[in-house]
Amino acid sequence: MVNDLAVIGLELAVVFAGLGVLLADLWLPAARRPHLALVTAWVLGLILLASFGIEAEPVRTAFGGMYRLDALALFFKRFFLLAALLVTVVAREFREGFEAGHAEYHALTCFALAGMMLAASAQHFALLFVALELVTVTFYVLVSFPRRRVTALEAGVKYLILGALASAFLVFGIALVYAATGTLAFEALAGRLETFTGNRLVLAGLLLVGAGLGFKLAAVPFQIWAPDVYQGAPFPTTAFLSVGSKATGVVLLLRVLFEAVPSLTARSGPLLSVLAGLTMFYGVLGAIPQRSLRRLMGYSSIANAGFLLVGFATRSTEGVGAVLFYLAGYVFAVLLVFLVATLVWRGAEADEIATLGGLGRRAPALAASLTLGAASLAGIPPLAGFLGKFLLIRAAVLGGAENPALYWLAAITLVAAVVAIYYYFGLVRAVYWGEEAGSASVGPVSRSARAALVACAAGVLGLGVFPGPVLGWARLAARGLGL
Repeated sequence: MVNDLAVIGLELAVVFAGLGVLLADLWLPAARRPHLALVTAWVLGLILLASFGIEAEPVRTAFGGMYRLDALALFFKRFFLLAALLVTVVAREFREGFEAGHAEYHALTCFALAGMMLAASAQHFALLFVALELVTVTFYVLVSFPRRRVTALEAGVKYLILGALASAFLVFGIALVYAATGTLAFEALAGRLETFTGNRLVLAGLLLVGAGLGFKLAAVPFQIWAPDVYQGAPFPTTAFLSVGSKATGVVLLLRVLFEAVPSLTARSGPLLSVLAGLTMFYGVLGAIPQRSLRRLMGYSSIANAGFLLVGFATRSTEGVGAVLFYLAGYVFAVLLVFLVATLVWRGAEADEIATLGGLGRRAPALAASLTLGAASLAGIPPLAGFLGKFLLIRAAVLGGAENPALYWLAAITLVAAVVAIYYYFGLVRAVYWGEEAGSASVGPVSRSARAALVACAAGVLGLGVFPGPVLGWARLAARGLGL
């Protein structure tokens, strides 16, 4: 038991950080409570640094093999820690919009983070479900945290209802798989799956599990919640949903497809390709007419889920490595956009793109940061987003030698990437050439916000120009799946 607790040391540290924030809120005077955001960010930063002292080899397990600490798990744990750290800074700048309960928001962020980190190591459907529910239930509260805003409450109710439906699909699918195979452990299931080839109960169960995980990814046909929930949620929550919730779906899908049911995944290439194409085009076409930034980013999130599924469809180390590198660049670009949006609108509910007009003259540094984030999401070289999309398309082309359908998927991905440039540069057009009438005023930028802006901008540029180290980590993690 002591050894098991040592293996999950990172998750325990995050949980204790959340509990510490709640206790500090009880003891600190009201004037000092806003500083809890910075304290939380520093603690998460220290945990992130500590994670680099953990070696991926040898692989360690805990709780009877339900939990696995390997290169893939470490990659995603560091990803989640970085995302939560930056989201905490965004939340500090948005504090006027919360009205009260700042400490509770940061504690809930830590608890959601703990669920994401547990999900990254899941080797058993029971742990998968518990970790995913910890993330989902926490987001029910985070989405509707500004409790006096009707739009936030409406978004929270929509996310609650649709999230509960997705959880029902997931747990029912897990029950069917167990009823047919007698196991919930990924390794044991992979060994028994050949015996149950063609078993309709197993196939139905796995399809329901895929539906539950597709909800987290916001992939077609489970994407309907994303635009409405993104629009109603506060900026920090929307940012965390965009990167944290999506990456949770990615790592769990990787674990299930390539570790629990690899033989079935080898025959599911056409299905994954079709889902990737539909998800990309639904996202990019839906984003074109949007005038709300959060709603635009909701459709953008759907499109990016489609891009990520391209790597899954290749069923190769090259494709999965491209997925992980794409996520690394995605977190910096998305949080750069949301941090600028938070600094411009602060606690306001409005997020109309038109009100960004004249930002290039009023706040040149913020305008440049927003442009950099949008350009990376659009896939403009030499930024991280360009290299991520290039690696995904390259993986599809390389896989086309064995599966010619991947050539079509590569072409579809290229077309979707070109279409995406249009709506991302709508943000740039508003910033530099939009009308200033009714524009949002920009207040002072704190030192922590400036540091986060610099870090995100450096990440977007650095991953595009010097991709070697992160790309190496991504490919090392992908090889651990045995592709």
